[in-house]
Amino acid sequence: MGVLRRGRKIMASQISTAFAKPQKSTRMKMIGKSNVFTYFTLIVLSLLMILPLIWLVRSSLMDNAQIFIFPPEWIPEPFRWSNYPEALTAVPFKRFFLNTMILEVLTVSGVLVTTMISAYTFARLRWPGKNIVFGVLLATGMLPGAATLIPMFVFWRELGALDSFIPLSLPSWFGAGVYTGQGVFAIFLMRQFFMTIPRELDEAAYMDGANPLTVLWHIILPLSKPALLVITVFSFNDVWNQFLEPTLYLSSEKKYTMALGLASFKGLYNAQWGYLMAASATMVAPIILLFFLAQRYFIEGITLTGIKG
Repeated sequence: MGVLRRGRKIMASQISTAFAKPQKSTRMKMIGKSNVFTYFTLIVLSLLMILPLIWLVRSSLMDNAQIFIFPPEWIPEPFRWSNYPEALTAVPFKRFFLNTMILEVLTVSGVLVTTMISAYTFARLRWPGKNIVFGVLLATGMLPGAATLIPMFVFWRELGALDSFIPLSLPSWFGAGVYTGQGVFAIFLMRQFFMTIPRELDEAAYMDGANPLTVLWHIILPLSKPALLVITVFSFNDVWNQFLEPTLYLSSEKKYTMALGLASFKGLYNAQWGYLMAASATMVAPIILLFFLAQRYFIEGITLTGIKG
């Protein structure tokens, strides 16, 4: 009887093992198929996202007739490499680039300084009515930029600041961009990051005799490099791509920015599409390079902000 029972146990274990292996194998196959589908979907979506950039580069190496041929040709024949030097010399792009970089330095510096001070005040200091003031600040950022465009134009005209860089750069030193929402977003993002830093660091510094500015400069800012980099990239990109505001405030060609320089290739009745695409590709390249150089810190800053509200 003992031998019979032992034999039954062995047979039962073999049967259970035989049935268990196919289940595990089936589960692994399902996971594998799911991963393949996920990767395939991501690749297809990535190609769709990068398609406009491919079209831009491809068109920058063609003449007008070849750009709009149907069905479209993806490989230029022949490659018109001359579009790039001709586009950059057809208009004074060196001057436009210098004007844009002047605005970048003035605006990004102002955004960083005012954002750090304002966010530190809202996140780390205690004072009456702080939450109410912050709510009002957020409310001003909800106003559409078009709603304040005409009043701001009248304001700067009365001050005699038209056809200068003052309307494009000075607001950033008072917690706002050309559109108020840009500055409010930067303050909100930095405030959320500051709130993730332990308050015990501030208290220890105050016990050693530090003041709020010392705490901000020596403790908070060294820990906030990812968030500062995010604000810098966003602000740089906003200034680089501004078109409506420079069109509104600048009238002298010698003060044009890169975005206004691109518009000069498109006239009322015709457009130099090859030159326009070549200049556009040249203008997009610094932004792409900036993102790839700062990618790790940029993603880290986006991930860490907003953890604590």
